[in-house]
Amino acid sequence: MKSCYINSIVSISAQKTFEGTFFFKEIIAHKSVTVNAIHPNYKNLINPISSRRMSTGVKMGVSAAIMSLKEANIKIPDAIITGTGMGCIEDSEKFLNAIIDNNEQYLNPTLFINSTHNTVGAQIAIALNCKGYNMTYVHGASSFPLALFDAQLLIHEKEAKTALVGGVDELGKEFIKKVIRLEKMNSEGIIVPFSEGANFFLLSSEKKINTYASLKNIDIFHKIELHNLQEKLEKFLENNQLLTSDIDAVVLGLNGDAYDSYYYQLQESIFKTIPQIQYKHLSGEFFTASGFGFWISSNLIKKQYIPDALLINSIKKSEYNNVLLYNQFKGYQHTFILLTAC
Repeated sequence: MKSCYINSIVSISAQKTFEGTFFFKEIIAHKSVTVNAIHPNYKNLINPISSRRMSTGVKMGVSAAIMSLKEANIKIPDAIITGTGMGCIEDSEKFLNAIIDNNEQYLNPTLFINSTHNTVGAQIAIALNCKGYNMTYVHGASSFPLALFDAQLLIHEKEAKTALVGGVDELGKEFIKKVIRLEKMNSEGIIVPFSEGANFFLLSSEKKINTYASLKNIDIFHKIELHNLQEKLEKFLENNQLLTSDIDAVVLGLNGDAYDSYYYQLQESIFKTIPQIQYKHLSGEFFTASGFGFWISSNLIKKQYIPDALLINSIKKSEYNNVLLYNQFKGYQHTFILLTAC
């Protein structure tokens, strides 16, 4: 697969990541079971009249997309590709509650129209007047990696030179109360809250002065047995002409549940002697949280240092050229994402 370049990165999360100079110098500790994102002033980014009709996820997605294009100095991308686990869950809940409250009569169709999963991608395209390729992936924790993979394929096949890629999820009141098991505790008793966020990136076939890193390859598995994990990972690296010893840092999606055993196996074996990084204790858990891990990985390669707040072990290196991002969700939807310096 042809490498593609990451020319901009923008994150709206439970930390002050929307501020471009932030890289975990000021940490916000979260102790509650749910955490909202720290939202920018949307009036500076979106028409206030339009913003009033947007759910939280749409506002986050459109704002992060606009800032990502601005950083990359691109007006209109060739493709817009988004990933989301739950879509616009706020409007979905409002519409379903209206059905119950109004006895299925006199329903406002706006909530239904805005509740679809591809609303974020559509609103970005409308804001930009972009008539190019537009796709949304809704596959749980694989949603964002699949969006990345699609963008890389488009660039590899020369069907696009630039692709705006993002992952968006918002909190929903009913969703939180009735579906998500709220409290997740790791062995140290640290709460990993359920959260929300939007992470957008401009991928390009061309390297620029401001390029962060190169997206080398992605591999996605629906399920991997624990005893086969190391073999699958080593095969992935072999396909990219790398050994485990070539990886300079590994970014892991630890969230405190029982399935962290997948991460522990790698931490205690093939990645025992390299820097190990976690991020969900700061961003919270949500279906497209791996986008936050991708934001961290890109920053790590560009800035060439690891903030202490991210390190699991105490190991650091003088250079970070090959960074591996690994995420899974409850034993399913495993993704390996390899980023390299360029």
